[in-house]
Amino acid sequence: MRLNGDKMKHKRELQIPEIEQLEAELKRERYRHRYAGVLRSTIYTLVVVAAIAVLVATLWTPVLQIYGTSMTPTLEEGDIVVSVKSSNMKTGDIIAFYFNNKILVKRVIAGPGDWVDIDEEGNVFVNNEMLDEPYLNEKALGDCNIELPYQVPDERYFVMGDHRNVSVDSRNNMVGCVSEEQIVGTIVFRVWPLMRFTKI
Repeated sequence: MRLNGDKMKHKRELQIPEIEQLEAELKRERYRHRYAGVLRSTIYTLVVVAAIAVLVATLWTPVLQIYGTSMTPTLEEGDIVVSVKSSNMKTGDIIAFYFNNKILVKRVIAGPGDWVDIDEEGNVFVNNEMLDEPYLNEKALGDCNIELPYQVPDERYFVMGDHRNVSVDSRNNMVGCVSEEQIVGTIVFRVWPLMRFTKI
């Protein structure tokens, strides 16, 4: 009987952890608790920042991806651009606008009341003055079925793509001139790809 008592006493001694072990376990638990709190706080912060970014992007600075080649060489397919809502468009600005449930990106050539003419070589004239267009690789009359010279209606903008041979724009009655209500914003930055990050 006494032998059993000694064995049980010995077992109890083996089961009691040492102070160093308790301190180490307590330290691990405190670290785990602190880590969980920091992780939770970080996740909440990221969710709030993402929600604010989406709200800002939706209301003030829409972010758009370029599809197609109508704006090459200025904008390439796959570029990601940021636009800013604006009501003061001028010749040379690149704008995004709604057309048939899509968003198109084109360059403003003329504003309300201006007269637009395009010759056979693709030179563009606004109010009888030829535009200087250093952003073009080549000039072309392109897909034009409007009667030239053409007067831009009130509260509308005449737009053209920089790749004149392929762009379907205000030169075609299908697209026509862009009303202020259609405009999403003026393109201000290309943000992707990073190596081509630039102000537009």
